Amino acid sequence: MELHNRKLDDKMFENIRKEVLKQWPTGSEVNFDEAIEYHKKLPKKKIFAARMEKAKKSGETLIQPRAGVALVDEQIELLRFLEEEGEADLLPLTIDSYTRHNRYEEAQKGIEESLASGRSMLNGFPAVNHGVLNCRRINESVHLPTQVRHGTPDARLLAEITLAGGFTAFEGGGISYNIPYAKNAPLEKTIYDWQYVDRLVGMYEEAGVHINREPFGPLTGTLVPPCISHSVAIIESLLAAEQGVKSITVGYGQCGNLAQDVAAIKTLEILTEEYLKKFGYHDVVVTTVLHQWMGGFPQDEAKAFGVISWGAATAALAGATKVIVKTPHEAMGVPTKEANAQGLKATKQLVAMLADQKMPLTNELKTEMEIIMAETRSIINRVYELGEGDIAIGTVRAFEAGVIDVPFAPSRYNLGKILPARDNNGAVRLLECGNLPFSKDIIDFHKQKMEERARFEKRKVSLQMVIDDIYAVGKGRLVGRPR
Repeated sequence: MELHNRKLDDKMFENIRKEVLKQWPTGSEVNFDEAIEYHKKLPKKKIFAARMEKAKKSGETLIQPRAGVALVDEQIELLRFLEEEGEADLLPLTIDSYTRHNRYEEAQKGIEESLASGRSMLNGFPAVNHGVLNCRRINESVHLPTQVRHGTPDARLLAEITLAGGFTAFEGGGISYNIPYAKNAPLEKTIYDWQYVDRLVGMYEEAGVHINREPFGPLTGTLVPPCISHSVAIIESLLAAEQGVKSITVGYGQCGNLAQDVAAIKTLEILTEEYLKKFGYHDVVVTTVLHQWMGGFPQDEAKAFGVISWGAATAALAGATKVIVKTPHEAMGVPTKEANAQGLKATKQLVAMLADQKMPLTNELKTEMEIIMAETRSIINRVYELGEGDIAIGTVRAFEAGVIDVPFAPSRYNLGKILPARDNNGAVRLLECGNLPFSKDIIDFHKQKMEERARFEKRKVSLQMVIDDIYAVGKGRLVGRPR
């Protein structure tokens, strides 16, 4: 395996494909030419990329839940409920944890246990085990575009089966579904495996079938500075575009400070389009997604609705193309379908009320946008230097050097030297910049922001601030103030 950012050639792809489709018996159900014909018969309202592009043009913010259970009929029932009762605009097929780790035999046991017990014994839908025709059954049972959402370092077989199954959007990437999710998965391997996924999507595009791809924006979901998640999203977009992907949704996990979050969504779209065009990808449509708060949630349902509503308002004011919705049961595990629908309806209400409002370009917002763009450009440009013009090679070297560094990631391929904490207004800053390739001005900016908070709280800048911030929202605050 030799990693480069160049389109996989057809012969190499087909050789890999033969092995991929042998990983589980349902791989034999995949017939690419027949799948193309199936997709071409889908009504336009079921095509995820088309719906996202329409929303971008009209300035809508669409709402989408997460949802997955073990059995086909129950998955259909769940999605129909979220479509009708929850008033969702887009639907998910959330994949179970065994499938995410390619442990299909254990997923099969989970299916059998679910059949025996009458309730889902898996935390998602095992699409590989259920196969192409069952995926189509789900697609044909709902009226909305549906996306495969998961967390899989090696998603090649999952992509083959679900795309052949008629789903028109696929989430993830070789960085965003490795570094925050896995401990021992080498970055070279996961980037290479995701080049296969993106090449598969590119082949669908070349055959006239529009498939949306979405790098996973929140990463670890805990105090992730916008420049880090932006850098990963931009790199994964460039890697995808090289393989022929034409519809990309870049994401960001809400941090909680309104000015920073709005600045993050706005700059994410600007920077992704900027780098795609800079490197010759002129026909890619970029849309955005804001993930509602990904950290600890209050256990009290009414308080949880407060957190959900703040995420909904932020997405609308930022002009995000869609928002991924949380539920009032977030602190308690897998939600009921009723709780999931309640989170959707609360979000829908806020988004509808704010449909005609956007956050004005204040000095504060302008400053946040400028700092995020300067930080992100410094990282991406250094990645290209490290890769000597090859973004794939540069990414591996950048993680080794800590030029990209994801806070609190389990991966041993992530340096883990940066330390984020909130400033006095709740924006995520860096208490330690690690090896990020920042100018002295940027490093001084972060230092000044942390010292400002320390003076206000009458304590020293320290690790305790980080710990306090991690638990703050679950305790009803954004900034973890000392008691």
